[in-house]
Order: sequence, then structure tokens, then C-alpha cells
Amino acid sequence: MRPNGFTLVEVIVVVLLLAILAVYAASKFIGVGAFSGFAAQDQSINVIRQIQLGRMQSNIEDINDPSCTVCKHYQLSVTNQCLGSVAACTASGEQFSDKVLLDNTELSFSPSIQVNFDLLGNPICTGSCTAPITIDITNQFGDKYPVCINSQGYVYDC
Repeated sequence: MRPNGFTLVEVIVVVLLLAILAVYAASKFIGVGAFSGFAAQDQSINVIRQIQLGRMQSNIEDINDPSCTVCKHYQLSVTNQCLGSVAACTASGEQFSDKVLLDNTELSFSPSIQVNFDLLGNPICTGSCTAPITIDITNQFGDKYPVCINSQGYVYDC
């Protein structure tokens, strides 16, 4: 005669399957907005480091020379809608790897500044900046994800 009910193993398996299904369903309802800030912060750090390394390898004496067309790839531009090189942020319709670009997200960057780097990778802010330079990334929910550049050029999430 078989007893009525479920065994402990069956109950545990069903609970685990329901938990996995619930986590999957919850992630669909949350959407990408909850994770886009962290992705933008990570991508921003990588873009800033890419611009910084490019500048360190460029050996260009005067980064602010107006006749230098390549120099715009080694200057960091932060505007409300763009964080990347001056060349990438001013171009329209072109894909650049030195620009923060996340699909289907509403992000804003502040403050609006331009940062140059010297040949050692140290930041030179053209505007009102204090060390460490702090760039705030804000998502559509108002959450802030700051990125800092210290006086020696180290880029990190702060």
C-alpha cells in the first residue's frame, strides 16, 4: 500500500523549480533599466581608459592644437547625452568604440566637462574640476553611478 502525499525529495524539487521560474519571471518584469546603470558605469570606465591609453601612446605635443584632427580622439568629452572622445560625441550616425552606447536606455552624464590627458595619463580638466574628477551617470529612475578619475589618472567607480 502506497502512502498518500509527496516525498521530501519531490517537494524540494518542485520548490526549486518554482524558485528558478520566479527569478526568471522577475527579471523580465524588472527590465533593463535596473541594470543599465551598472553597465554604463563599467563601459564608461573602459571608454575613459581607452581614450587615456590612446593619448599616452600618441606622442602629440600640443593636444589643443586646432589643426590636429587626430587629437579629438584623445580628448574626453562629457555632455548630458554623451561620454566619449570629442570625435565620437560630435560625429553623427557613426559608430565609435570610444563612446558610451547602450541600447534602449535613458542615461544622462554630468557635469559637462572636457578632460585632456598628458603623456603620462594624468588628467587635465579644461573647466572647473577638482581632483578627483567625478562624472555622474544617472538612469531614468534617478539612480546615480559615479565614475572618478584621480589626479594620477586612475579611473574607478566611486
